[in-house]
Amino acid sequence: MLITPLDLEREPLEFNLTFEPGSIDYGGEIHQIGPMLTSGTADLIKEHRGPREIIADIRLRGNCSGKFEVPCARCLDTVEHEVNSEFDLLFRPVGVDHDSSEHAVTTSETEIGYYLKDGLVLEDVLREQVLLALPARSLCGPDCKGLCPHCGSNLNTDACNCDAAPADPRWSALSDLRSRIKT
Repeated sequence: MLITPLDLEREPLEFNLTFEPGSIDYGGEIHQIGPMLTSGTADLIKEHRGPREIIADIRLRGNCSGKFEVPCARCLDTVEHEVNSEFDLLFRPVGVDHDSSEHAVTTSETEIGYYLKDGLVLEDVLREQVLLALPARSLCGPDCKGLCPHCGSNLNTDACNCDAAPADPRWSALSDLRSRIKT
């Protein structure tokens, strides 16, 4: 759904949409399970920077909710997460804040997104909100044993017959250190 400043000139745009799995690409490892619901409002905020310079910012407020699967960080089994995210975002046209001199980025500038000349694509905003809401690292359980580093077997479900890794010869000088230390 494309939200353009022209659409918002007369009145705010309210949306209440359902996105089916596969309609938004979250990357190779994240999969949407079932529909994702989103609702909210898009407003046009006119920023006056002088007598003739008016910038059309888009303020997007809303929420999204859905279920997603991500791989376990240790064993690669799927882990299900429910996302319920609320957002209040401000977007400005690309290039408006560009000037010829360099300056430090202020805290308020880090909270502003940018949209292309045509407008703001809602699906891009939702993708970003879902990725921010999901944990950076997921585990299928706190006691996940992971994968065998030699054969790749899932140690949670399969018994591994691999021998212990051969000792690194560089550590052999320390192998009998414990017996020589007096307690």
